[in-house]
Amino acid sequence: MISNPSRHCTVELQALPSRIGQVRRIVSAQLRYWHLDPLIDRAALGVTELLTNVHLHAQPDKTCTVELELLLDRLTVSVRDHDPRLPEVDDIEAVDSFATCGRGLAMVAAVSEDWGARPDGESGKVVWFTLPAAIAAPERAARPPRRLAADRLFPEVVTVGDLSPAHAPARSAVVG
Repeated sequence: MISNPSRHCTVELQALPSRIGQVRRIVSAQLRYWHLDPLIDRAALGVTELLTNVHLHAQPDKTCTVELELLLDRLTVSVRDHDPRLPEVDDIEAVDSFATCGRGLAMVAAVSEDWGARPDGESGKVVWFTLPAAIAAPERAARPPRRLAADRLFPEVVTVGDLSPAHAPARSAVVG
């Protein structure tokens, strides 16, 4: 029996600067929905760098697919585009940290557990990275709402605990 089934989310888009921010928000919401909040910053940074590379370098078009896949304890984030040229990376360790360009894959390598690129079919490639994803059970309210001493005197008064919102996961347009 599989205790943690795989989860999957796919977003197709044109890698334009205005769309990259939207995809960051989608990735963040999806990870919140899967209760993987600690991975949001690293996943959003990584996907931003990969989409920026598509925007700057991919030919013949900027169409791409972002894919999030959670398998047991590993989150894989990948970006597939139609340009068959694999990224050219000289030495990730030698990248100047003050450079204004050319640091994207070095940043992906720095925030991820592993990363890589592979050809995809006859035309295109996939650039991916992985993050460790220990899934924690969602936090539940362990205690009843807090009651104040004044509750005995004024039972019709709303207490602090009654005002706390019920837990609701983030909603995503993508099923997963």
